[in-house]
Amino acid sequence: MSEFNYSVDAEGVATIAWDVPGKSMNVMSVEGLKELEAHVDRALADDKVKGVILTSAKADFAAGMDLNVMSQDRDSVGENPAQAIFDWIMSNHHLMRKIERAGMDPKTLKGGKPIVTAMPGTALGIGLELPLATHRIFAADNPKAKIGLPEIMIGLFPGGGGTTRLAFKLGAMAAAPYLLEGKTLAPAKAKAAGLIDEVVPADELLTRAKEWVLNARDADLVKPWDAKGYKVPGGAPYHPSGFMTFVGASVMVHSKTWGVYPAAKALLSAVYEGLQVPFDTALRIEARYFTNLILNPSSQAMTRALFVNKEALEKGANRPAAPDQRVKKLGVLGAGMMGAGIAYVSANAGMEVVLIDASQEAAEKGKSYSEGILDKGIKRGKLTEATKAEVLGRILPTTDYGRLEGCDLVIEAVFEDPKVKAEVTARAEEVIPAEAIFATNTSTLPIGELAKASRRPEQFIGIHFFSPVDKMLLVEIIKGRETGDRAVAKALDYVRQIRKTPIVVNDARFFYANRCIIPYINEGMRLVKEGVAPALVDNAARLLGFPVGPLQLVDETSLDLGAKIARATKAAMGEAYPDDAVDEVVFWMVDQGRLGRKAKAGFFDYDEAGKRLGYWQGLAGKFPRAAEQPELSEVKHRLMMAQVLEAVRALETGVLTDIREGDVGAILGWGFAPWSGGPFSWLDMLGAARAVEICADLKARHGARFEAPQMLRDMAARGETFYTGTAAAA
Repeated sequence: MSEFNYSVDAEGVATIAWDVPGKSMNVMSVEGLKELEAHVDRALADDKVKGVILTSAKADFAAGMDLNVMSQDRDSVGENPAQAIFDWIMSNHHLMRKIERAGMDPKTLKGGKPIVTAMPGTALGIGLELPLATHRIFAADNPKAKIGLPEIMIGLFPGGGGTTRLAFKLGAMAAAPYLLEGKTLAPAKAKAAGLIDEVVPADELLTRAKEWVLNARDADLVKPWDAKGYKVPGGAPYHPSGFMTFVGASVMVHSKTWGVYPAAKALLSAVYEGLQVPFDTALRIEARYFTNLILNPSSQAMTRALFVNKEALEKGANRPAAPDQRVKKLGVLGAGMMGAGIAYVSANAGMEVVLIDASQEAAEKGKSYSEGILDKGIKRGKLTEATKAEVLGRILPTTDYGRLEGCDLVIEAVFEDPKVKAEVTARAEEVIPAEAIFATNTSTLPIGELAKASRRPEQFIGIHFFSPVDKMLLVEIIKGRETGDRAVAKALDYVRQIRKTPIVVNDARFFYANRCIIPYINEGMRLVKEGVAPALVDNAARLLGFPVGPLQLVDETSLDLGAKIARATKAAMGEAYPDDAVDEVVFWMVDQGRLGRKAKAGFFDYDEAGKRLGYWQGLAGKFPRAAEQPELSEVKHRLMMAQVLEAVRALETGVLTDIREGDVGAILGWGFAPWSGGPFSWLDMLGAARAVEICADLKARHGARFEAPQMLRDMAARGETFYTGTAAAA
């Protein structure tokens, strides 16, 4: 099937319209690149064609490359994958240069045909790299459009010439936010930043593009880097100002990545080396670094987890067969931080929301949370007063359960107390339709037990949000023993409506996310009790790629919450409870009034504004620092295995049924080392045999919590990986 449409009008202007069949937004494929080149060759060879407009037949221009291509196994490209990938990348550079030179004489730089891009909407990744090779970029004045190069966010960098072109065009410093941070801009801001050339009314887009084509001169087609004597803005790396730019950029990259994300380092190297050589040589350098990156297990794992798997889950990979279950009217019980956040994201997605609390004042306060978020959006120019009024108009704060009439989904977000939850469940079910689904937002309480308060347990489900709701991308959906397929479908369709990523797990203590993150925090506190320096604990975690270390994380979530969870867990598990050593640290800290950031006192000291000042020196008085500190590798192994072994146990016992959900959930839910692609991808990189070996050593020295699960031992014996072995088919 054709991915581009080609036509020539009476005035000799050819239009190449991107229109990938069956997709709401264009993505570039290998076949699409070949087809595009054929159309470009046709236009350049036709004497009747005076110029070309590259545009889209869809509302947006393009979402980028089809990353399923990038996620393919490296062995699928022949015996010499590096050479095959490099050659493919260079063939794409050849196409871009063909567009850039447009048939002009290589010596005089004259006689070329103008080629422009007319973008009706969003242009990301190769959707911007391709326009950067054309002679002028027109964008419709579409405030919803996003323009940029976000590849760094999924473990890659712009490898279709975008890295080199943007660096040559803007200079390293000005290009850094778009290359190293993946920043995207609305059209007007993209023009101001120099990413595009013109922003025009949508109904004039093609007219203005055609006008430029018909009036372009030879000089208008010559790219700055092809002109004699061109100097890169800000100076080349060997220039004093350019040198300082790269010193700062190197420090910035390392401070943010801690050396564990290969894409940022590769990108910076490609720019640094590329700006010291002619443009075509710079493209070869970019291609070499990009080839290396594609073959890097980390980038492969990140792309698979954060693009392929995430997209599959968002599209309903594990959705049961059921009619459309999109939510029209939502009830939220409890207007505290979680309930208020749920109300906001739901109203913002277009749903009518009834927000209930015990007092009208509390319900109104819950609604004001949405107002605060919307006010920030207005201040940043991202939305209008009219939009704010529209969203707030969808939220009804009340104490009257009768207003739940007509709700097709109700989410309970009251205190983590089974009695309170049972009471509000019963009150809501007296009013809501018989076919409505009832969900509980709980992070620890078993869904099966909470469902006993429901008249319809098959319509009772867990929907676990992460805090803050408006910012966190993951939602954990928990099936109770009697939860039916329609309830699961309802929860999945709702999560899709609010534009978050769902994972579906079976009911068990702490479900999936908390059963993995709690051992991570606990291991950090065990290390402190043993006399390990707090800085070594947290920095070991950062060197593993975690956004925060376990001690900083428990300060953020609060130690009194940890103490509450510990008491409840101990009461439930009795003599089998394994964390008395951790409780000694937690309970002592709480007794000292050191509850974390909220109390401006925890493992860290804080100033009045809540800024961390450094680790609390008083900790060593209770838990003296050991004279001999452990090796960094041992601390890293303990922190990592504490989590990944729980992930394997969750899969082994059926709490998890899909390793994709395990990996995506770990990254989005608690920031599990994104460079690794998630716990199962990390174990695949490490190898099951090596993981079992590490576990045996840790078990011998630190206890049975590090015993390798039977599933992992069996995989080691068979030489399997999670993504190719029996676990992948589970």
